[in-house]
Amino acid sequence: DRPSATPTEEMNGAGNLMDFLDEPIPDVGTYEDFHTIDWLREKSRDTDRHRKVKLQYVSVLLILKAIMRLYTFLCLYIFSNSGTLAGVIDLAVDWMTDLKEGVCLSAFWYSHEQCCWTSNETTFADRDKCPQWQKWAELMTGYNEGAGAYLLNYFLYVMWALFFSFLAVSLVRVFAPYACGSGIPEIKTILSGFIIRGYLGKWTLLIKTVTLVLAVSSGLSLGKEGPLVHVACCCGNLFCSLFSKYSKNEGKRREVLSAAAAAGVSVAFGAPIGGVLFSLEEVSYYFPLKTLWRSFFAALVAAFTLRSINPFGNNRLVLFYVEYHTPWYMAELVPFILLGVFGGLWGTLFIRGNIAWCRRRKTTQLGKYPVLEVIAVTGITAILAFPNPYTRRSTSELISELFNDCGALESSQLCDYINNPNMSRPEDDIPDRPAGPGVYMALWQLALALIFKIVITIFTFGMKIPSGLFIPSMAVGAIAGRIVGIAVEQMAYHHHDWIIFKNWCRPGADCVTPGLYAMVGAAACLGGVTRMTVSLVVIMFELTGGLEYIVPLMAAAVTSKWVADAFGKEGIYEAHIRLNGYPYLDQDEFTHRTLATDVMRPRRNEPPLSVLTQDSTTVEDVEMLIKETDYNGFPVVMSRESERLIGFVQRRDLILAIKTARQKQDGVVSNSVVYFTEDAPQIPASNPQPLKLRRILNLSPFTVTDHTPMETVVDIFRKLGLRQCLVTRSGRLLGIITKKDVLRHMAQMMNQDPESIMFN
Repeated sequence: DRPSATPTEEMNGAGNLMDFLDEPIPDVGTYEDFHTIDWLREKSRDTDRHRKVKLQYVSVLLILKAIMRLYTFLCLYIFSNSGTLAGVIDLAVDWMTDLKEGVCLSAFWYSHEQCCWTSNETTFADRDKCPQWQKWAELMTGYNEGAGAYLLNYFLYVMWALFFSFLAVSLVRVFAPYACGSGIPEIKTILSGFIIRGYLGKWTLLIKTVTLVLAVSSGLSLGKEGPLVHVACCCGNLFCSLFSKYSKNEGKRREVLSAAAAAGVSVAFGAPIGGVLFSLEEVSYYFPLKTLWRSFFAALVAAFTLRSINPFGNNRLVLFYVEYHTPWYMAELVPFILLGVFGGLWGTLFIRGNIAWCRRRKTTQLGKYPVLEVIAVTGITAILAFPNPYTRRSTSELISELFNDCGALESSQLCDYINNPNMSRPEDDIPDRPAGPGVYMALWQLALALIFKIVITIFTFGMKIPSGLFIPSMAVGAIAGRIVGIAVEQMAYHHHDWIIFKNWCRPGADCVTPGLYAMVGAAACLGGVTRMTVSLVVIMFELTGGLEYIVPLMAAAVTSKWVADAFGKEGIYEAHIRLNGYPYLDQDEFTHRTLATDVMRPRRNEPPLSVLTQDSTTVEDVEMLIKETDYNGFPVVMSRESERLIGFVQRRDLILAIKTARQKQDGVVSNSVVYFTEDAPQIPASNPQPLKLRRILNLSPFTVTDHTPMETVVDIFRKLGLRQCLVTRSGRLLGIITKKDVLRHMAQMMNQDPESIMFN
């Protein structure tokens, strides 16, 4: 016979009582979609994991450390092979962009440049012309000249562009809606602790890679550099799932994603150092020192992989390698700063125009027809772009030509200068010369291209296809910079006796480099749109190899930021974060004199705070509270009378714990008492078996007093990555402040709509 229970056991009903949470439950401690993670909780969980490893494997601790390092390097190496994806994308874009104009007869998968490389009949003077490459009109009709051939090439160019864009938007809409856009606003939000399930998934990676090639090849005013950050983060997230250290801890996962973002910029521009600084300055929210070297390693491997593929065909890592043979002079800082002013004004115009258009897309019927919008914008872009040779070519080729210096062997229209027949100078030291008719024609075409790019980019960015902003912004600045550079060059040539030119520009000297002005203008416009400074300058000199020109780049970048900040502090990515209502706390100072009691809930005339008691709530009460509310968690108090705070429990953990208990623990019914104390409550033996849930209780929730200034509360939320904090007075619970409450209050203080913060 079973021995009789002791009186204490009969009173407590604890004869066979067990804490079923002694064994971890799957998914406890995880988060719902569109929710914010708790950084302190994730840090604590990682510390617990380290402690368990040390306790269980003391004898083999060194081996385990070596294995973890190997896993870390392996993980970083694998996802850093986003360099391979970037190389494939570059090669595919070159081929499909040229496919709109013609085809290589010897090998249809060759781009125009590759086709003529392999030809034995190509001369240096006509290196872009070879019999193996034929335009569509010549292939179909046998004629390459005349109005008929021009119109046929025009028609097929538009048709190919429409086909590529239609295929891209259709794939995004059907298979991966998250594959649209740049991805950087969402990456910033995810790295700040927000959960967007599926945004970094396998389907998103596959579809974004394919549609990025299609979108860029269609000729739309967009780039692939921003989306490559999203692609790299998808790779990082994919391989995080292979290791429990990262897959089960959202904080550790975000350290890897920060490194992945650095790898994305590294392969996008061939700028590994700039990629690390971009992740630190622009994207990452939490960037500890160990993440810095991981990012550096990731960027290194990604850049090495890209260099091995050699997608640019110049045996160089950088996208726009240039060699200038003339130093810059102090007097040139004036036009450089003016280009910075232009970049700031362009950034302001673009952000306001694009946000207004995107808001209209969200709030009107336009948003219901994404395919039609993409087709319409592509059609307008292709029809207007084809007649102008500077808008017909790919934007990367355009920027490369604008950056180049005019050497003796250049055949570009921009280099059509009138040469002095008596000139006897080395080929790399050509003096300033008067502009020929080709240069003036190019200036008119560039002016039209500038207006076209400014307008069409506003309507293109944000459509339901992958669309980056780096290259279009650089193109606008490069066009403006080249125009200014040629103007300064001609002024210096024709008016070298003016006081501003007298000291540094003598007749017959090579004084002004228009390509340098294009490079400075590109940096200024990109800085005006994104508000980047340090990482922008490093990316630009890595991108071009122009290490000597850091000071002009710095002057333009700082000026563009100052001018743009005068009209609004937000860059384009922050503006899109606010437009989409993501819960992102920016780094601007909160200067209003409000207190925690002004922001906490419940407010006056609101129902009291929903709480759980430590040992007098039943399972039925908990399930009813979960059913009737949508809160993400509940404070646990000693009793409803005292309101003394004990801890905080997450809603998702409660649901999973009760569900698992009903399945695995006998005797748990609706009348079972839920207790969060170490010892079971005193209940009669006839009552159902109680349920102990102490393990899921956070015994050290972050608290502030009701008189804590909101300036301090906002700073705490930023630096500690809090999901919520509880408001107390002398240990008694008064209310709760969530991240959403903080964002709403900040919006209200800035006279914005507090309901624009849509997500938890």
